[in-house]
Amino acid sequence: MNTPDSINSESKNILDLIYKNWEKLENSQKVVLTKIWKVLTYKWQLQILFNLPFLIWWALDKSIAKVHEFDATILNYLNLPDWALSFIGFSQ
Repeated sequence: MNTPDSINSESKNILDLIYKNWEKLENSQKVVLTKIWKVLTYKWQLQILFNLPFLIWWALDKSIAKVHEFDATILNYLNLPDWALSFIGFSQ
């Protein structure tokens, strides 16, 4: 059974653990890992960049009531059928 004294508090914070291991690496290893990370995250960065306008609009819609009312007003002006409104979450 684990007691509070037996649990190592250093291993609780994963960011500190990663940072300590990163500092132990040699410079050549750091360069290789940095290049691998840049290749892996290149497409993630593009995806975030392409989705950023939609993410900003979604955040505004969730936080400001006027933006949501504006969205609902536009949907009413479009006069969409009920089945189309149900696809986007505005079923009546």
